[in-house]
Amino acid sequence: MAPGHVAYGLRAQYGLSVTPETVAAWERGTVVPDARELTALAGVLWCGPADLIAAASSLREHRLARGLSAEELARRVGLGASAYQRMEDEGSWRGTERQTAALAEALGLGPRALVTATGGDERLAELLRDAATTRWQAYVKPAVRLLPLPRRVVEAALAHLHAEYHARMAATSSWGASGGDGDEGRAYLDAVNDHFWAAVGP
Repeated sequence: MAPGHVAYGLRAQYGLSVTPETVAAWERGTVVPDARELTALAGVLWCGPADLIAAASSLREHRLARGLSAEELARRVGLGASAYQRMEDEGSWRGTERQTAALAEALGLGPRALVTATGGDERLAELLRDAATTRWQAYVKPAVRLLPLPRRVVEAALAHLHAEYHARMAATSSWGASGGDGDEGRAYLDAVNDHFWAAVGP
């Protein structure tokens, strides 16, 4: 189908006034359709919204890929529609531990994908760096709030990060140890997310 055919289908079937130029821009990726346009586009092309999203990463993209409205997803996770929509628009999830678990279930997301979708990657990295360098026990509750993982799994992973980081620091500061002034420890912290997911396991 040419862009003109798609634009005609959007207008005839869904009442959307979309130009062929806009359809072409969607194809090139220079413009992104909104939720209503994406759903209509999937209908015109006889596919699901998920088929039109290369790799969902945001909450909005995961929600659309599942064919859920913001109101329906908000209801499933136990939030008001406007509160959920605000978090989705800002790309910053602030739900409770229970709401986070419900969100992961509703969207079919594993822990790592959920953290990315909720905009928590940098927050998690910050928590993990602090847990590795200070008292890890203080960071269990904040980490569990970000992740739909059992508390015991998070505790074990944070304890592992803490022990491994301090072992590396002790090795580089020992008499006769090679390496320069904590470089190995800094490198460990730079890759702390990867170390955490490795400790959590599949």
